Amino acid sequence: MMRRALALAALVAATPAAAQQAWTVDTAGVGRLMDEGMNRSQVMDALRVLSDSVGPRLAGSPASRVAMEWAQRRFAGYGLTAHAEAFSFGRPFERGQATAWLTAPFRRQMTMFSWAWTAGTGNRPAEGPVVRVDVSTPESLAVNKDRIRGAWLMTAPPADLWNPDGPPMTAADSARIQEERRARFAAMRAANAGLDSATRARRAQYRVDMPFLLRQAGALGRLTDGSKDFALATMSGSPPACQAFSPLPNAVIGHEDYAMLDRQIRAGITPRFSATIDNRLGRDTVPQWNVVAEIRGTEKPGEVVIVGGHFDSWDLGQGTTDNGTGAMAAMEAVRIIQASGLKPKRTIRVVLFGAEEEGLLGSIAYARAHQAEMDSIQAVLILDNGAGAITGQALQGRSEFSQLWTDLFAPIQGMGPFTVRDGNKGGTDHLSFTPYGVPAFNYDQLTRGYNHTHHSQVDTYDKAPEGDMRQSSTVIAVTAWELANLPGSILPRGPHTEAPNYCATLKPSAGLERVR
Repeated sequence: MMRRALALAALVAATPAAAQQAWTVDTAGVGRLMDEGMNRSQVMDALRVLSDSVGPRLAGSPASRVAMEWAQRRFAGYGLTAHAEAFSFGRPFERGQATAWLTAPFRRQMTMFSWAWTAGTGNRPAEGPVVRVDVSTPESLAVNKDRIRGAWLMTAPPADLWNPDGPPMTAADSARIQEERRARFAAMRAANAGLDSATRARRAQYRVDMPFLLRQAGALGRLTDGSKDFALATMSGSPPACQAFSPLPNAVIGHEDYAMLDRQIRAGITPRFSATIDNRLGRDTVPQWNVVAEIRGTEKPGEVVIVGGHFDSWDLGQGTTDNGTGAMAAMEAVRIIQASGLKPKRTIRVVLFGAEEEGLLGSIAYARAHQAEMDSIQAVLILDNGAGAITGQALQGRSEFSQLWTDLFAPIQGMGPFTVRDGNKGGTDHLSFTPYGVPAFNYDQLTRGYNHTHHSQVDTYDKAPEGDMRQSSTVIAVTAWELANLPGSILPRGPHTEAPNYCATLKPSAGLERVR
């Protein structure tokens, strides 16, 4: 999602002395943790309740409060006292019914979902021609205005997906696809190269204004490629705390239908699309929560190892693999340590972050609220890449920790194998801590179909393998335990950089927010 290459490069350059440091990992107690985690696991029961009883947990929805209260009760059942830390969120979005039809050149119902935090059609059908149109700049919008009025807009080409039931991809196919992607990125870089700050600011403002301008120009709505095969959808969107609620309906349709519309248009056919969407936006901003519990350290209680994952989800499925699995594995990890009777030297804290999907809002709020403690955080360990077993660790630019992570995994190699690599991972809550110099990581995992389940309607409990969940929970427990008991002083800090703010700070230009 987000990359911090420059900061990470600076981080590596800033820690040559740390690269020479060695740590001795205390493995006492690891056997007890493995026994508890693998033989008496409670992780699947927690994940089942979260998935099947609480259900999807869209930030700002009533389910997010239900989940927060349930998590605190669950922690209490483990003998841990938990509390919720509130932070300000945007206005809640309520998804209503949504139906769509292709009405020409033939009639057929389509799979469709509304993009989050976008307007509906007033629960009335909005029907019109589908047009492919370039509206990427104010100039292109001006040229195409006459084509926009009364139309559904396709503003991007179909996603480049390989037919999973067709012939396997050859080396030549792979090379061609990579070259096409490289060319697209090169064209984007070239288009932005050498732009002065004023031009960049105008382009950024236009991106915020664009849905308002399209609505003002009479567009019925926008069509978005689901970008997955088998008519699966990819959901996203942001609350008005980040940017204004879009007045333009945005219909996410299956990739197969999106590609068909593109073919029809290129063949000279004018397809017609009809959608009925009933969405609602709350009137007031609402709070969301991070749920926090901990096992207090016996020798250095002020120094903390944080384990966590985000607790919120999208709402097309159950929010199981993104990220009920990570949140429940983190919860189970502290349960394992608590049940083992072992007492860590440093505090081990679990944080279930809220509103990650809208821009890491919960973890950003947590880090800001706890700025004074950042130099006392030993490490942050996040799980947020699906339901698969842990396969290793990406060092997030902290190559001086390569041997340390190799040693942390050593006593549990039988649960692996594990690989330690110099990778930088984006899009998860660990990124909210790296600007403060905290060693923060997101474990690598087996894919286990995550490309399908991610943000889609098949993100459900049955996609989580029990063996993988037991393994990941236990690996988190063991590595957190070892880091909490690591001899010596706290791990070296990285450089401090600007704290992230992934919400757009721009607002629509004057007068546009009145567009409906």
